[in-house]
Amino acid sequence: MEGRRLSNRDTVVIARELLPAGDDLLAERFEIRRGGLDASRQQLLTLAPGADALVTDLTVPVGDELLDACGEGLRIVANFAVGYDNIDLQTCRRRGIAVTNTPDALTNATAELAVTLTLAAARRLTDAERTVRDGRWTGWAPGDFRGIELSGATVGIVGLGRIGSRYGELLRGFSARLLYTSRSPKPEGEALGAERVGLHELLEAADVVSLHAPGSPETHHMIGREELDLIGPQGVLVNTARGTLVDTDALVAALADGRLGAAGLDVFEGEPEAPPELLAAPRLTLAPHMGSATFTARDAMARMVAEDVIAVLEGREPAHRVA
Repeated sequence: MEGRRLSNRDTVVIARELLPAGDDLLAERFEIRRGGLDASRQQLLTLAPGADALVTDLTVPVGDELLDACGEGLRIVANFAVGYDNIDLQTCRRRGIAVTNTPDALTNATAELAVTLTLAAARRLTDAERTVRDGRWTGWAPGDFRGIELSGATVGIVGLGRIGSRYGELLRGFSARLLYTSRSPKPEGEALGAERVGLHELLEAADVVSLHAPGSPETHHMIGREELDLIGPQGVLVNTARGTLVDTDALVAALADGRLGAAGLDVFEGEPEAPPELLAAPRLTLAPHMGSATFTARDAMARMVAEDVIAVLEGREPAHRVA
């Protein structure tokens, strides 16, 4: 963690790390304090006083404690993520602090990873690879590693925002039938030729269910035992949104009992710590929250963060304000 430097310039506190595509833009103009990837909560609170801008990511909770530590001069919290459920928006609004995120930049990367997890889970790639690597493969057998084909499959998209819509576009290349569920009809759904149905109808009809809903109290554990049973013993669940959407215990039990065909997760509850029972679950492809992990997406996100910080500290409206 870098120590403080004396300067008359505005101060930007980067809670953990910002890639050079954004960090360099900020360093040209402002005093920078960096916590680093291993910074503890207490170290961050020590780093925060006097901050004019705070750069965070989804692992950094932003509420009264951290905002108080930053002080009354804080003008913006710029989140290096499209989601912002780690930030208390109501408190920031009350204090007059702008909050920004990084939409669009990671849309394609995350949608492509959702397709990757869909294919890997549907074809049981993780179990197959583990069998080979562990030296347990004894040769080709007709019944081994059977999964489902996406060609002609019914794919249910839960949440048809930017990423869900792009995922649907990519799946059309497999001639999949598309269903979606959302609070209101989406023009994107019509453009995709997707049918809007209720959640339970979608779960029961779909061969693949891909989650693209935000994390919130309303969506917490929206996929539990009942919902997993509706997806069924040949169905596939994919989650690249938020780990809290899925009840982990229910998922592990459904996979163990064969009540769910397979799952592909880029996110899970309590990450980065994965419980042993999740790691041991069969027919599960697991990734370390890497949906946006491409050179193109992560650099674009870093630039968006920096540009919004620069705008606010120079007295202009940020392009990606969410509060």
